[in-house]
Amino acid sequence: MSNLVEIAKKILLDNRRSGYTLPTNNKLYPAQWNWDSAFISLGYSYFNIDYAIEELETLLEGQWDDGMVPHILFHDEDDTYFPNHTTWSCGKEIPSSGITQPPIAASILSIIVKNNQLNEIQNRKVFNLVCKLKKYHEWFFKNRDKNQSGLISIIHPWESGYDNSPLWDYALSKVTIEKNLSYERRDLEVSNNDERPLNKDYDCYITLLNQFKTVNYNPNKLLNKSMFNIIDIGFNSIFLKANKDLLELLKLFKLDYLDFEEMINKTEDNIFDLYNEKENMFFSFDLKNNVQIKIPSLTNFFILFADLKNNDMNTKIIKNLEEFNIDEKYFFTTIKPDHHSFEEKRYWRGPIWINTNWIIYKSLINKNRSFAQKIKKQTIQLINQNGFHEYYSSKTGLPFGANNFSWSAALYLDFMLGIN
Repeated sequence: MSNLVEIAKKILLDNRRSGYTLPTNNKLYPAQWNWDSAFISLGYSYFNIDYAIEELETLLEGQWDDGMVPHILFHDEDDTYFPNHTTWSCGKEIPSSGITQPPIAASILSIIVKNNQLNEIQNRKVFNLVCKLKKYHEWFFKNRDKNQSGLISIIHPWESGYDNSPLWDYALSKVTIEKNLSYERRDLEVSNNDERPLNKDYDCYITLLNQFKTVNYNPNKLLNKSMFNIIDIGFNSIFLKANKDLLELLKLFKLDYLDFEEMINKTEDNIFDLYNEKENMFFSFDLKNNVQIKIPSLTNFFILFADLKNNDMNTKIIKNLEEFNIDEKYFFTTIKPDHHSFEEKRYWRGPIWINTNWIIYKSLINKNRSFAQKIKKQTIQLINQNGFHEYYSSKTGLPFGANNFSWSAALYLDFMLGIN
């Protein structure tokens, strides 16, 4: 057991570059990813707090002037990945993508601050991180809240973090694919085809990217222009929790927080618009096509992560969660296994991911501790048996995707060494 803890630490260190950490040690992801870095930072905090802080510092060095933090930072001009820095053609001091990712960094930073005695220099660095995260969260309210409801839109499947989820199938079917679209997928050169998104998905991804470039990623135009505009319950749940955690950090560092209290209350009230009483579940809403997305995704249960002030609702959702993977050997699948869109091996269409298990675990630790401990135990067991990989089969536990995967290693350290 302790040996695996050391292996997890070594994976992070081996994947580390100059101030940031790659998601894996192969050519599949040769850059810095937004929510990957947040999870990775948590892992470092158990054995090198300075690396933990630096991971987030480097991520936020790529913040745009308007406050947006990109989902990818291309520190090295590596063209082995597609789409790379030349495809996106944007970024401030660091070449980057032109979209963002789930803003879980504030929640991670909150855990790190609570778990560690920071010295004066470290506190000063954390203060600067909090200021930048405040600007990041304000960017969402200003640029992604079309109806001023406290509910945030995503404008590309990549922003969700769960790229090819069946959640997006209908919306993507309505995207008009660019004529004479030409690109070369590099991911299929280093990964199995049956574990990666389909070419038809990539046609949509790149069409949307090219559409964004035509307005130079101007946030004032993107929300109306994008052919993909969804209020994702998973993303909004992470954002609501992150705002609550950021609020505590703002208070800790004696920064202005009144606007955040107002927005948290607005979001908490209006997120119930996404609740479907008949299904007893929260679902995402496709604003572009005016339809609720009734796909049984694990990310629908991220509403538990948001810590709603409604114990009756939380209890109902937990009861649904207990039935989600009832017939599977391992949990949690990203899509309910009896749904027609479920695929055992293909990326976000079925496999188990350590980060989504971690989010569900954190969601339950103060709501249903015995269930939370069961999730923790089984997730640790899955890694003990199969190692640190990108994702896993719910039927056999066998690993898929990249090996030596950084966030699997980092979150294993939190499961093993964290204060829970």
